[in-house]
Amino acid sequence: MEFHVAVQGTPPDLDAVARALAALDPAALVDLDRGGATLRVSTSVGAAQLAALLGRVGCPVGEAQVVLQPSVCCGGCSG
Repeated sequence: MEFHVAVQGTPPDLDAVARALAALDPAALVDLDRGGATLRVSTSVGAAQLAALLGRVGCPVGEAQVVLQPSVCCGGCSG
């Protein structure tokens, strides 16, 4: 699943977010958009768990800020 998270104030430490996510989902990916206002996360972790994780690494967000994006999966990878 891909989530977009609106960042308020100072952008989060991407390395800290990536390490915390890797403990739950080793295949997770995280980055910031060019303007630093949106954190993009691809993970199997749900929205509530992601919001809690971000809070633990110093980026407190409400679950409403963690927005699930529509799937762009074509299904080709699953054989």
